[in-house]
Amino acid sequence: MVPRPKEVKPLNNFSLQVLFDNGETKIYDMSKLIEEPFYRKLKNKHMFNTVKVSDITLEWASGEDICPDELYNNSKNA
Repeated sequence: MVPRPKEVKPLNNFSLQVLFDNGETKIYDMSKLIEEPFYRKLKNKHMFNTVKVSDITLEWASGEDICPDELYNNSKNA
């Protein structure tokens, strides 16, 4: 099982700084993902900044979430 997020901080350029439960801090770039129809609302910076940890993944106020495996496996070390 991949590590799960414990804390998240939205960054500039539609990236997320994520602290995982294994102690690693990684950066996940959402700039390409927000071009997908499901994530388009997150192009609004205010909406993007509503990100929070929810159960085993991240979620936004408008209902979008992200696969925790995608989040961990495609993030870069901070």
